Amino acid sequence: MTEVRKALTIAGTDPTGGAGIQADLKAFQEREVYGMSVLTSAVAQNTIGVQAVQNMPISFIDQQLKSVFMDIEPNAMKTGMIATIEMMELLASYFKEYSHIPYCLDPVMVATSGDALMEETSQAVIKQLLVPLATVVTPNLPEAETLVGKQVSNLSDMEWAADYIVHQLGAKTVVIKGGHLDSKATDVFYDGEQFHHLSSERYDTKDTHGTGCTFSAIITAELAKGKSPLEAVKMGKKFISAAIRYSLALGKGNGPTNHWGYRLNGLPNQRGEK
Repeated sequence: MTEVRKALTIAGTDPTGGAGIQADLKAFQEREVYGMSVLTSAVAQNTIGVQAVQNMPISFIDQQLKSVFMDIEPNAMKTGMIATIEMMELLASYFKEYSHIPYCLDPVMVATSGDALMEETSQAVIKQLLVPLATVVTPNLPEAETLVGKQVSNLSDMEWAADYIVHQLGAKTVVIKGGHLDSKATDVFYDGEQFHHLSSERYDTKDTHGTGCTFSAIITAELAKGKSPLEAVKMGKKFISAAIRYSLALGKGNGPTNHWGYRLNGLPNQRGEK
């Protein structure tokens, strides 16, 4: 029997299902990886914005992690929303203990709606505690700017920031997402030696809620299968591009992407495009 590959997401929730651990578990399932989750924050949010956040007690997060690792050790793990420094310190202790497990860090700081999901002081600490432990870091342009303390607005800036995140902050690899660029949607992947530009078509849609969560979850699923970071990022790029292309037109704001969109490649989308 083929070994079941397992992935763990450590993140906040989205009761409307487009982001957070709900999106991560859908993504794991689509890549045929067994998904597990540890809840850091219960977030009342939807496609319009974030209405309320309730952070879990540190002792309860710790107990959830113990429950997972004493029973079903994951083949890869990811973090999404980590709201406080205390959470980061706890998670860092686990990632150091289980350093043989690939770890994907999605430095979630702001929701698609623009609402803050992380305390400002935590934004400074994440790069000190968690970035050096990460196999792959997946910031968008605003998150990359926070990590490097400099404006990132074009491909040259993205390469500089990627080099900084690897060589100065200590990440093994990084992919800086170019969704905020005005031009083609190009991501920059860097492994400390070579840059890779990964481009995709840009689709005319506002339905991008949860794209960062889903992208990093696919990377985590592929790492769980034993794929290299570059292979994992390439699959993440293909998957999220299809998820945006075949978005579901749900909600009154920035709607969710389509977690089964990758299975629809080649078919017309809701706008009649092939």
